[in-house]
Amino acid sequence: MADEKHLYEVHEDPPIPTYEEATSSRPLSRLGPQEVSDDAERQTLLGHDLGSSSNSRRRNGYYHPPSVQSARSSEDDSSGLGSPVGDAEDAALRQTMEEMDILDPESADDGRAHRNRSRGRFSKRFYSITNSFSSFHLPRIPWPSFGFEWLKSKLPSIPPEYKPGWAVIARLCGLIVIISLVYMLVVSEIVPMGGGGFGAPFNPEWVRQTALQNVENWRIQENLKYITSYDHVGGSEGSYVLGQWIQSRFRESHMDTLTHDEYYVYMNYPKEGGRRIAIVDPPEKAWEAKLEENSVYNPPRPQTATFHGYSASGNVTGPLIYVNYGHKKDFKTLWDSGIDVQGAVVIMRYYGTQSDRAMKVKAAQDAGVAGVIMYSDPAEDGFKKGDVWPNGRWRPEDSVQRGSVALSNMIVGDPLTPGRASTKDEERMPKDKNPALPTIPSIPISWKDAQKLLQSIDGIGNEGFPEWKGAVPDVGYWSGHPDKSPKVNLQNFQDEVEKQRVTNFFGSLIGTEDKAKKIIIGNHRDSWCFGAADPGSGTAVMLEVARVLGELRMQGWRPLRTIEFASWDAEEYNMIGSTEHVEANMEELRANAMVYINVDVGVTGDKLWANGSPIFQHAWTRVLDRLMDPHQNKTLLELWEHDNGKLGGLGAGSDYVAFQDMAGTSSIDFGFSGPEHGDMYHSCYETFEWVAKYADPGFVYHNLLAQIWVLFILEFAQEPIMPLKIDDYAAALQAEGQSLMDWTEKTGASFDIGIFQPLADALAHFADKAKEFMEWETLWYNQVYGTGGFETQGLTVQRVAHNAKMASFETDLLDLPYDDDDKGEHGLPGRDQYKHIIFGPDAYGSGYDSAIFPFARDAIEKRDWKLAEKQIKKTADILNRASDRLLH
Repeated sequence: MADEKHLYEVHEDPPIPTYEEATSSRPLSRLGPQEVSDDAERQTLLGHDLGSSSNSRRRNGYYHPPSVQSARSSEDDSSGLGSPVGDAEDAALRQTMEEMDILDPESADDGRAHRNRSRGRFSKRFYSITNSFSSFHLPRIPWPSFGFEWLKSKLPSIPPEYKPGWAVIARLCGLIVIISLVYMLVVSEIVPMGGGGFGAPFNPEWVRQTALQNVENWRIQENLKYITSYDHVGGSEGSYVLGQWIQSRFRESHMDTLTHDEYYVYMNYPKEGGRRIAIVDPPEKAWEAKLEENSVYNPPRPQTATFHGYSASGNVTGPLIYVNYGHKKDFKTLWDSGIDVQGAVVIMRYYGTQSDRAMKVKAAQDAGVAGVIMYSDPAEDGFKKGDVWPNGRWRPEDSVQRGSVALSNMIVGDPLTPGRASTKDEERMPKDKNPALPTIPSIPISWKDAQKLLQSIDGIGNEGFPEWKGAVPDVGYWSGHPDKSPKVNLQNFQDEVEKQRVTNFFGSLIGTEDKAKKIIIGNHRDSWCFGAADPGSGTAVMLEVARVLGELRMQGWRPLRTIEFASWDAEEYNMIGSTEHVEANMEELRANAMVYINVDVGVTGDKLWANGSPIFQHAWTRVLDRLMDPHQNKTLLELWEHDNGKLGGLGAGSDYVAFQDMAGTSSIDFGFSGPEHGDMYHSCYETFEWVAKYADPGFVYHNLLAQIWVLFILEFAQEPIMPLKIDDYAAALQAEGQSLMDWTEKTGASFDIGIFQPLADALAHFADKAKEFMEWETLWYNQVYGTGGFETQGLTVQRVAHNAKMASFETDLLDLPYDDDDKGEHGLPGRDQYKHIIFGPDAYGSGYDSAIFPFARDAIEKRDWKLAEKQIKKTADILNRASDRLLH
């Protein structure tokens, strides 16, 4: 490991975990640069072990949710705005808000008082300071005589009865001391002025401009240099050491709280000498694959072995068959042409018509295949006829794409504890017949190794269809045949750890108006090797965003709502760290998590993309309209609207899954992408040098991503009314409802169109309620800014309740028990972790992709029209209830 005194001199001797360390669950002591190595201090900063109680996180920086249920009726308020909640719950909300320091208890009932609430809060703090001096008695100080005689002789004579006593003079001096002390407290942030709901608030536009100007490109580059200096697979020591370093950067960013949590989950790692792919028959074709990549660095650094996370262990031998992309349609094509794949070892290429590697293995498993070999074909990595090979953008011939083959669309997180946090003592389900885990072994290889295998079946079976041909040199892409193909041995033995420790790290800036409510910022840090793009680019940018906000904090700015940064572990396996965290804190997150903002692969090119809840559309376009593309004379909004103009759906591709689909937290995921698959994705060639030379020369789009990210956070952290637009959600769902009916018709199935009527009615009802709900904001702006920017305390109550209603809308879209008497089944049938009626991962196509209205789609895919009618009705009922709650 590099000298800790030199932050980025890490390439000389980075802290590489050994294989034994990678699978060890013992406490670790090695830290990143500038990290304190004292274990006692680390335990104090990082909090306590979770144990078996999810509530223990509240001791480590999480907050017990206040009962913000209602707001005061407008009856006593001169604003003329109707309150978004009922009268009966008014007292409870006011009491809560007093505890949150939003309202002054002495004047809580005076809704007509046109007084800035911040002045009252500052006054309370000022008097609390001055009262502390009430028992302090200043001594009587004699007036010095030396040197003053001449001055005293020149002063006019004052009658004795008007001469001040020395005690009065001394007390005046004391008052000056007190005033000076208060001033110093303000300057030193013990009593921060501005942005915190008292004193002169910071101008939001000044905050935005200051944040943009403070983003420093070179810091992002230096962050990425360290992040990529050693491999850090999920659950390994490398991932833990990197997590500690990230938390040290949170500390340097002046976070108010630093915490962590731990879980113990099922994971697997490649066993040394346990993997093999070889042609074993006929003897004259005998050959064995290399499997591993060349050393990327000279001198060499340890590199992650090539394997599939959650692959089954096994040793199988069978005839070699080429199955194109491994889509279920490809297997049907082979069957129809007389090629039986049962008992075969099949070779398939990544991407194509089936983008999810886990679904590829599942299709092979369902077809009776014995084992799967998967490779990245140059055609899918961006290589086209006429291109010069190699040019640095495409994979070298020995590059291997690692990855997980767990079915995330069935179970997300630890596959053995779905719906429950994986604490040490949590009951596990058996691995056998687990719906998320494959039962056949699979291994990823390079296209160079694949070339030899594909050449071994040239001229055997069916000549490849045109759409089955890739770009591996000197290969004809024949199918092979079960009776004529050479026999291939696939061996895959792995170390399986049922309770491997994974650790998430957090840093928070505490809100001043609504402390419990959180804006959560997430990025995972584990990678399959050095991880420069996935997820290093996102991590490097997130740390710069945290630093910029920390600098604002040091100038006295505070967010209205808490901003929490999260570094997740083991995302690459199955979104494990984030999912276990959500499962451990489910009720708290449903009550207090307002939005979740995720960045995973930050930058691999210059094309902006974003997927998220339609509720973000307005805020997203507001941010894009402020920023220019560095290489085009256009705003990002102009480019965005030219390309698509709307947010894509959320599937199961990253750490937003548990937040959106289980906790009901409005989520968004974004970044900059490059040429399709034209990168070193999940290989050890995904290095800092590759990013700097090919993905983003000059790191200009990393810099731009930081600006987007920080502006987007500020939209929700500092605006009095959060820019979550329910009417945008309603408009988007109208279009998605029509798409669902169109898609159903295209399936060619015979069905009664009337089954969609409840959904159509619910969508219309939602549109009406959303319009009425959003009208309150117009009235609020007219009232507040029409009176010089003052907000009465009655309006403050209503505004906070309005924000809470918007933030809880997604939670109201979850399929949860309606009351204590509701004992029915909830969640998607067969995969009940997923409970959101609008978003869910696709169950039958690609698990990465989004399925809008998943309850209905799952049933329609099965052609179960009775179930489809039931699920459409359930979707409509939940949407109606969520719509009604907006105004009650």
